[in-house]
Amino acid sequence: MSLFDPSTVPADFRAGFVSLVGRPNAGKSTLTNALVGEKVAITSSKPQTTRHTIRGIVHRENFQLILVDTPGLHRPRTLLGQRLNDLVTETLGEVDAVGFCLPADEKIGPGDRFIAGQLALLNRTPVVALVTKTDKVGPEQVAAQLMAVTALGDEVLGPENGGTGFAAVIPVSAVQGYQVDEAAKVLAEPLPQSPPLYPDGELTDEPELTTVAELIREAALEGVRDELPHSVAVVVEEMNPREGRPEDQPLLDIYANVFVERDSQKSIIIGKGGSRLKAIGMQARTSIEKLLGTPVYLDLRVKVAKEWQRDPKQLGRLGF
Repeated sequence: MSLFDPSTVPADFRAGFVSLVGRPNAGKSTLTNALVGEKVAITSSKPQTTRHTIRGIVHRENFQLILVDTPGLHRPRTLLGQRLNDLVTETLGEVDAVGFCLPADEKIGPGDRFIAGQLALLNRTPVVALVTKTDKVGPEQVAAQLMAVTALGDEVLGPENGGTGFAAVIPVSAVQGYQVDEAAKVLAEPLPQSPPLYPDGELTDEPELTTVAELIREAALEGVRDELPHSVAVVVEEMNPREGRPEDQPLLDIYANVFVERDSQKSIIIGKGGSRLKAIGMQARTSIEKLLGTPVYLDLRVKVAKEWQRDPKQLGRLGF
């Protein structure tokens, strides 16, 4: 079956892949969700939330953007950190354009310069600077950040390094929807002429099992201590329709394990009398039911996998 009706596709239609990069907690996942119009990437107030390459598919009348949301580039401290960086580098070599996210509410720092230096090595791949979180600051601070970001592009990606600076610098607010469509249009400009690569209405090519695990992990990250997000992994062991249910009353059984590195972290996730684990389950179940459109029974177990971030065998077992 054809993915599209050729008679409805404009002759100048464009389609291709765009990677959103930036240091941890720069607003990449929130912007992905705003561009797609649905939640396809998990978000959290804690850095280093995203661990999988999530492809969000942006459908517009004249183009289709396949967004590749990567973990934040950072100087790695663990084997997991190095593998996340390797994933970003590998992804950047395969896209048609890059969106570099820099938050408006934080000054440009060493982490941003490190990423800009990495992007300078891409040669001909256009880099669009996206100044995110503009809703958190006033107009004067937004203007100052736009100038600082432009200067960074001229310095690191300018003629002295064989480039022309950033292809564009765009202020956006994913939360308010400010200039989200404009960002999509600018990111689409370098894409090759091509028919749509995915059917209309498809929002992500991420397997449902992976997305469900990420939604559980997002719920587990809410309101916990700063050091915990790096230590949480989720594996969905089973996801099957409940047998014997009437067709008009389906129920999906999901059994998942939440892994942490220490017994003390297990206590944090479970909470007093199991209260926190119950809250995690309720939040995750609501998100999963919205995603899948069916009632869910969710069984969560918390397990300790000691120092899994530094153990190659355990990293592999947990999907990294």
